[in-house]
Amino acid sequence: MTVKELEDELNLLKSDYVRIQGDVDKLESVGGNVRPATRQLRHLEDEISRVRQQLKESKQ
Repeated sequence: MTVKELEDELNLLKSDYVRIQGDVDKLESVGGNVRPATRQLRHLEDEISRVRQQLKESKQ
């Protein structure tokens, strides 16, 4: 992947993270089940970390 593609993927993952975090906040406020959403957040955190590492390696 090119640096541009990695940056685009990182931005997409970050926007997904923010959206799901908002969903978690809404679910918590109404007493809903947040487990599936928090699992998605952990998965996104792992993906963000992976892409950041690839980006770092690509820039070296």
